[in-house]
Amino acid sequence: MKNNNVIGDKSYKFALRIIKLYRYLTEEKREFVLSKQILRSGTSIGANVKEALQAESKADFIHKLNIALKEALETEYWLDLLNESELIDKKSYDSIVSNCIELIKLTTAIIKTSRKNLKLK
Repeated sequence: MKNNNVIGDKSYKFALRIIKLYRYLTEEKREFVLSKQILRSGTSIGANVKEALQAESKADFIHKLNIALKEALETEYWLDLLNESELIDKKSYDSIVSNCIELIKLTTAIIKTSRKNLKLK
C-alpha cells in the first residue's frame, strides 16, 4: 500500500514490521499473550492514521491522531516489556523501538501543529 503522506507510509510499514514480530513471537518463542497485545496496538496506529486522513473536520482529525498516538505509546510499552523479558534481542528491539519513537514524535508534532492552526481560525 502506498500512501501520499509521510505518516501514512511510516505507520503502514511499521504495522508490517509488527506483523512479522508477531509471527516470530508466536512461532519461534511460543509467546501468545504479549504478542497479541503488540499486534493489536502496533497495527492500530496506521488504522487510526488512515481514519484521520478521512476525518470530517480538523477536530476529528486531531482526535483520531490522538488515538494513533495513544496506540503508539502502548506499543512502545509492549516493546519495552519484550526487550526487558528478553523475548526479543537488543538489536531487534533497538531497530523497531526507534521506528515506534519516530511515529510518536511525528504524530505529536502533527497534533500540536493542527491544534495551533485550529486555534488561529
